[in-house]
Amino acid sequence: MRKMRTLREYLIERLVDKERAIGYLQAILDDYYIYGGAAVVTDALETVLEAQGGVSEVAKQIDMDPQLLSKLLSNEDTPLIDALGIVLKALGYQLSIAPLENENLNPEFATSSLEEQDGIL
Repeated sequence: MRKMRTLREYLIERLVDKERAIGYLQAILDDYYIYGGAAVVTDALETVLEAQGGVSEVAKQIDMDPQLLSKLLSNEDTPLIDALGIVLKALGYQLSIAPLENENLNPEFATSSLEEQDGIL
């Protein structure tokens, strides 16, 4: 007999694959632009993070404090996706998910940029 799983468990298993994770996040963003709902985007990001090793592992990969990454994801006052979505829509743009051309991120830039935003978040 097949073991029953939750949708989240199934997604975590499938989203280990980075290409699937990209497609999933793009579909979530497309849905966000149609229906809104920043919580869905946050939940999707958390699911992908868990599939990719968890907040601690992902934070380690980008040389970021795991607490800062968690705080970024848990902001409920004005979710970053909503603020960004409003500005981009006003400019006639939308977000898109795509793999990086060069996977050698500059962790110092990524961390400092998020720390600068920490006051906003």
